Amino acid sequence: MAMTWNNCFSSKRYGIDKASKDIRSDFERDWDRIIFSSPFRRLQNKTQVFPLPEEIFVHNRLTHSLEVASVGRSLGGLIGEKIATLPDVEKDPEAVTFYTSDLKYVIAAACLAHDMGNPAFGHSGEEAISKYFKKRDRSARPEDTAFKQLFSPAEWKDLITFEGNANALRILTMKQNGRMKGGFRLTYSTLGSIIKYPCESLASLKGVLHRKKYGYFKIDEDVFLEITGELNMIRNENAGPDTVYERHPFVFLVEAADDICYNIIDFEDAHRLGILSYDTVREQFLSIIAADPTARMDSVERVADDLSGDPNESIAYLRAKSIGTLIYKCTGVFWDHREAILAGNFDKSLIDAIPGLEAPLKTIADISRQKIYNARKVVELEIAGFRIMSGLVEDFVTAALTTADLREKEHQKILELLPRQYVFDEAGSPYTKVMHILDFISGMTDVYALKLYRKLRGIEM
Repeated sequence: MAMTWNNCFSSKRYGIDKASKDIRSDFERDWDRIIFSSPFRRLQNKTQVFPLPEEIFVHNRLTHSLEVASVGRSLGGLIGEKIATLPDVEKDPEAVTFYTSDLKYVIAAACLAHDMGNPAFGHSGEEAISKYFKKRDRSARPEDTAFKQLFSPAEWKDLITFEGNANALRILTMKQNGRMKGGFRLTYSTLGSIIKYPCESLASLKGVLHRKKYGYFKIDEDVFLEITGELNMIRNENAGPDTVYERHPFVFLVEAADDICYNIIDFEDAHRLGILSYDTVREQFLSIIAADPTARMDSVERVADDLSGDPNESIAYLRAKSIGTLIYKCTGVFWDHREAILAGNFDKSLIDAIPGLEAPLKTIADISRQKIYNARKVVELEIAGFRIMSGLVEDFVTAALTTADLREKEHQKILELLPRQYVFDEAGSPYTKVMHILDFISGMTDVYALKLYRKLRGIEM
């Protein structure tokens, strides 16, 4: 069945056969289920980019996700109103209701959840988890060769390229020990909206937008296929034996909300920390605002100058105007290319396809790379993250993959630290055991991971 605007959404919930009655829509309930969950709360102690300082407030994963959700709600509302006017949609009352009332909640909920699979210690967290496996992947030692052979090629690729996007889907859908089937039991619409890279790890391909990374672990393939089936997503039949689908249209809106926020807000945080000057940030934000034909630039500059006695407030004003411009522009790109997006033929992110903003956004990206992501404090945090996360993986994986009859007392004690929901079946495969360990480690906050690492190394009692 071909994907259409009328069949690409579903209010059915993963893991539930019968719907329950509620004054809230199913899609509003997705938001509530995420925001009241433990994995979401833990984002408050996970680094976004900058180490979490005591004196100057910068964004963490939680505040970033809330802001992305706010932008996503705006994008969903604007696009939903437009899609509801399409001739085929107008004939379907259920579709009209969804696009006018519910799409904004789907996009907002997906935005809330988009970073829930990201581990501690900022952007390097995923690579830090994979470091232990990569080290053994490059080794020619017989014991490392034997270790690698415990896993299929697809399983091994998952481990040496641990992916936060795939981990988010796993967190939202997996049945943990002692928990209900279906995980968060979200609607298929929300789940489909977070699958930014709808392919398996073996099919990831640099240079291809929807395959740049991957969207699910091999252990969760049945979940992924159930979602793609319910939402009528388009399978790429030219990918050979690998599992590859085209993106769901709603993913572009979630991605745009994330792109808008981190492009703009990392700049604002860098200004607060003194890494970027007021003039640098002001100039770049004004270059974005100027792309809005309705913007009265003389008035915008006058307000910014009036607020310049408090530079942080002036930058906050320009940040808000910049985000508004990018929301307006991304909405236009989506609408102009809606048929290509629906058919799986659009190969750019919305923000990269905005005409006239290529140069300002590239300048922001270049400055971010040079001045922000290579700032000393950021690099120091990443190095610490590599040591801590790869060390924890080594300790727990070694203990888990040592057979029960050969485990030393130290191995047994380490495994006793696993919370009940992550305890694995001793009869399970090596890959299943390792995934349970990574479920535990990837969910840790920066502070918890550091404390546990220090205790296991005997640095702290």
